[in-house]
Amino acid sequence: MADIGQATPGGGPMTPGERAEALSFFTDGKSACPKPVIRKHPILPKPGEKNVLITSALPYVNNVPHLGNIIGCVLSADVFSRYCRLRGWNALYICGTDEYGTATETRALEEGLTPQQICDKYHALHADIYRWFNIDFDFFGRTTTPQQTEIAQDIFWRLHQRDHLLTDTVDQLLCEKCDRFLADRFVEGTCPLCNYEDARGDQCDKCGKLIVATELKKPRCKVCSASPVVKTSTHLFLNLPQIEPKLSGWLEEILPSDSWSSNARVITRTWLRDGLKPRCITRDLQWGTPVPLKGFTEKVFYVWFDAPIGYLSITANYTDQWEKWWKNPDEVTLYNFMAKDNVPFHSVVFPCSLLGAEDNYTLVNHLQATEFLNYEDGKFSKSRGIGVFGDDAKDTSIPADIWRFYLLYVRPENQDTTFSWEDLMVKHNSELLNNLGNFIYRALTFVVNNFHSTIPTMDLDESDTEMLAQVNRELQMYNFNMERVRLREGLTTILNISRLGNQYIQASKPWVLLKGTEQERARAGTVVGLCANIACVLSVLLHPYMPDISTQIQAQLAAPVDVNVVGDRLVCHLAPGHKIGQPKPLFEKLEAAVVQDLKNKFAGRQKE
Repeated sequence: MADIGQATPGGGPMTPGERAEALSFFTDGKSACPKPVIRKHPILPKPGEKNVLITSALPYVNNVPHLGNIIGCVLSADVFSRYCRLRGWNALYICGTDEYGTATETRALEEGLTPQQICDKYHALHADIYRWFNIDFDFFGRTTTPQQTEIAQDIFWRLHQRDHLLTDTVDQLLCEKCDRFLADRFVEGTCPLCNYEDARGDQCDKCGKLIVATELKKPRCKVCSASPVVKTSTHLFLNLPQIEPKLSGWLEEILPSDSWSSNARVITRTWLRDGLKPRCITRDLQWGTPVPLKGFTEKVFYVWFDAPIGYLSITANYTDQWEKWWKNPDEVTLYNFMAKDNVPFHSVVFPCSLLGAEDNYTLVNHLQATEFLNYEDGKFSKSRGIGVFGDDAKDTSIPADIWRFYLLYVRPENQDTTFSWEDLMVKHNSELLNNLGNFIYRALTFVVNNFHSTIPTMDLDESDTEMLAQVNRELQMYNFNMERVRLREGLTTILNISRLGNQYIQASKPWVLLKGTEQERARAGTVVGLCANIACVLSVLLHPYMPDISTQIQAQLAAPVDVNVVGDRLVCHLAPGHKIGQPKPLFEKLEAAVVQDLKNKFAGRQKE
């Protein structure tokens, strides 16, 4: 990987050296290209290679994921993992459903099912939706497994043996009508900070602040709506202040760089600035990983202690050699993908658990958090069914790759962004149909109609080497952005290359040259041959974003498998004499009437 601190590539007038280098790589660089990575399971770290472990925040199993969930976690991680493979890195992408805790118990009560039935039902729903979105996990597991119990309890015992746990009493809300202590998500009420009337017992959806259930104004039981009473219960706490020196030492090495997203750095520093406090890690629930300590065996672990351990246990379900990934910080680089509300649990609480356990755990090197994706003039909310959900997207007849493209185009990397039906139509028609699709279809159709589907001889002149050098600058910018997980900017560079291609065709006018002298016809061959090779590199750069479209382009080009490697120079993979397939339009225009119908049909309420 390039040095994170290196200067941004490109900029300034094109130099003769850049043009000469571009020509040299184009004509002679193919032999030096590495071969594509072929995945063989189980994928394990390899000494001396770049070993990349990728996780996305485990989605709660209690509902259907919406578009905000998908771009914030699994889709962003998928794009990066596909990019890693194109770079030849040894990458493993792990995810799964988070199945324990209050959210599952709540959904089970609502649907009249057991928690296990809820987990089985929604795990399958999640897997189907992610499969439709072309999310290419190496393994998609779940947390309700023996491995989860074993690893979570092992970490717990190691913390206990090192005196990192405290015992204290907690005032909790008891619903006398239901005869049970109410865990955070079983309580709703008025937020004590912003007076939002539908705050949850652990967090307010409106102001985003973490809160304590007993501090809610006018609390009510989510099951029966009765007013609960305050009672005392004894719980175990993780002594974060005691582990803080280790945490601070680790963070001092990471936070000064830009290897974490800016919001992750700000949120983490805020938690440290405000002072860490002991964190309760047990709950009075039945559905969860059991606490193995005498006197607490009727309790389970709190989801935010337990859930991140799911990354380890899901990997253990993938391979019994999971420790080669998770207890190997010197050889493994770990990327976590999530929305910003998950940051403190991944940057403070979970690392403290692993540091306190003192078992050489792999800690996150790159914590990549998005802001929130809003829906039209409101907000997505999985718990309240507001927004376009994964199964809704499937029902629109809009292909998965178009959804992927738009979600990544508006990915909320530095600030909240908004999903808009009209904007989806505009970006699709302008960027995909008129820019990318137009360039590739024009170039390939020229080859088929005028050169018998065969790449003609290319005799490159100065304008062609200028074009090569411009494409190379964009390629280098693509890698620069992708290595830093700036996925929106990575997509922008792809569209810039196709825009350059369109401008090159317009300036060269091969349709005019074809009607001229033999020399002019040869010149037209050079132009379309170069454009076909640019289309080939676009197919590779598109693979992380739009894998189906990438496959379609390569089929139309009859491109060899060896093209699927990302470098920083354009190489002639389609040499003169290469015979391409039949070009077809990649995109169809999205009509305003159709989009308006979809907006009306999916007006922000999840179907029952």
